[in-house]
Amino acid sequence: MNQSSSTTISEQEPADGAPRPGDSYVQSFARGLAVLRSFGADAPQQTLSEVAERTELTRAGARRILHTLLHLGYVEADGRLFRLTPKVLDLGYAYLSSLPVWTQAQPLLEDLTLSLRQACSATVLDGNDIVYVVRLSAHRTMSINLGIGSRLPAYCTSMGRVLLSGLSPDALCSKLSTMPLLKLTPATVTDIDALMAEIAQVRRQGWSLVQEELEQGLVALAAPVFDRNGKIVAAINASGQTAGPPVAHLLEHTLPKLLATADKVSALVRMQK
Repeated sequence: MNQSSSTTISEQEPADGAPRPGDSYVQSFARGLAVLRSFGADAPQQTLSEVAERTELTRAGARRILHTLLHLGYVEADGRLFRLTPKVLDLGYAYLSSLPVWTQAQPLLEDLTLSLRQACSATVLDGNDIVYVVRLSAHRTMSINLGIGSRLPAYCTSMGRVLLSGLSPDALCSKLSTMPLLKLTPATVTDIDALMAEIAQVRRQGWSLVQEELEQGLVALAAPVFDRNGKIVAAINASGQTAGPPVAHLLEHTLPKLLATADKVSALVRMQK
């Protein structure tokens, strides 16, 4: 989510370091996406001034984009306030429908959820975050309300570390150096060298266990999903409470079932054209 800033992006020139308008970069389209992404749980509705501030656009630029989105049906207005409409979901559905593997994989994760009696999910890596493409909850395990399209930071989540383990050491170091590594709980690892070591261990063993780094009381196991070239393209996990079964039980009983399901999902991915 874009953070508020007092800096204004010129309508004629992008900020230093940003792509320049041209045949391969449509600046107005990029600004339209920035306006859509400025809405979220922390800003479900905004005034024109708030949109302009959060996207670092001028009021005139933000007004043109909002009125275009209003005309297209992606936002609606209530007095001075703008909010997204359900039509925005079409954009996310287009991604999921272009990858039918997740529809095919859902029954496998449903079986895993029933077998483990734990929440199970599948995610992909997008920038610094994991994005949920499947989410099944046996019972409420987190205070965060997660669903398809939800994002969490990759560095402190089990699925994030599995996905990051697919990067080369140099690419991983570069990515970690650009991430905001926040101390979300007393257990959160934020030192880059320590994270590199943790993720290297995930790469060697083929799975990840994260305890109370994202949220206190939460423990999660994750396994990789591979494509036909052996590249990690997704991760699946099972999560529960630290007050539940001890780690030794998770490794003995939960991990084998998780890995077996990950293998089945990988087989589905390899069958895709």
